[in-house]
Amino acid sequence: MSAKRRVGLLFGGRSGEHEVSVRSAASICEVVDRSRYEFVLIGVDKTGRWWHTCGDSPQHPSVEAGLGTEVVAAPGATGCRLLDSTRGSQVVEIDVVFPILHGPHGEDGTVQGLCEVLDVPCVGAGVLGSAIGMDKDVHKRLLRDAGLPIVPFEVVRAHEWSRGADNPHLADRLRSLGVPLFVKPANLGSSVGISKVGTLSEIDAAFEEAFRYDRKAVVEKGLDAREIECAVLGNDDPRVSVAGEIAPGEDFYSYEDKYSADSAAKLLIPAPLPEALSDEIRQLAVKAYSILELRGMARVDFFVDRKTSEIYLNEPNTLPGFTSISQYPKLWEASGLPFRDLVSELIELAVTWAQDSPKG
Repeated sequence: MSAKRRVGLLFGGRSGEHEVSVRSAASICEVVDRSRYEFVLIGVDKTGRWWHTCGDSPQHPSVEAGLGTEVVAAPGATGCRLLDSTRGSQVVEIDVVFPILHGPHGEDGTVQGLCEVLDVPCVGAGVLGSAIGMDKDVHKRLLRDAGLPIVPFEVVRAHEWSRGADNPHLADRLRSLGVPLFVKPANLGSSVGISKVGTLSEIDAAFEEAFRYDRKAVVEKGLDAREIECAVLGNDDPRVSVAGEIAPGEDFYSYEDKYSADSAAKLLIPAPLPEALSDEIRQLAVKAYSILELRGMARVDFFVDRKTSEIYLNEPNTLPGFTSISQYPKLWEASGLPFRDLVSELIELAVTWAQDSPKG
């Protein structure tokens, strides 16, 4: 390669996963192969404004309004141009976008659509796969209809819940799932807004929390199950990592359990599973990846019933965490692909997809 690829690392964002995104960006900056790539840091603040910024240094990205130059994106000759929002002059041109934006306004197809308009390669899933992967209701229905095993669930919208006693069918639907239940915002990750409900008398508080983040909530039957995860990587011919198991430090794998420095959660790699069961889970991960129109990367999460060993596909994560303790890079490291090489491969997968895609 005669010149370094200029990669726009897009991080921060408007969602409830802003801080996780900043930490993911910092971890990527620490490992990137600087002989091949020049990273351009683009911090998105909590109001959605873009800043061309390096924070204190390229290894310590941060997002604050007024830090750096406020920029807007425009098509370029061979990629995407970042323009000074005040002067309109070009600040930098980038060859590929790496949107490490977790949650809405980044992981849900919106930024991926912007990259399509700008005609610049984008790391990870495209518009359709990102939107499907983000919506727990939609991807569960697609997986169910394709015959893959999923946890029994119901979908409740904010206007249904607000009717209360005027909606008698809602209570019947929830009772049919039994307890415990998990109530989740349909379009969010990192366990933000999730509540475990032990009795139906606790359901109102759980919905109130979920509807802080979304107009649609997914209610899942609670299982006595182990949490198993696989990392998938690739475009048309994806490969899958070894399976790992999450041993939560709390009652369930909460936000604090995932990201707190003193979390008692453990990631067991490889997962202590019989070989046949592990192989079945890994095969299901690749099937789900194809069904949901994913590319680039995804972490696919499963439950395994503790008593019966029955497998349930929980959900995909199309932009998994890249923090120092995140499962996706750790699963690939355990499978023989170091973090640094993983970042490089993700960038090249995006470029290859763009080059091979029909134009016009």
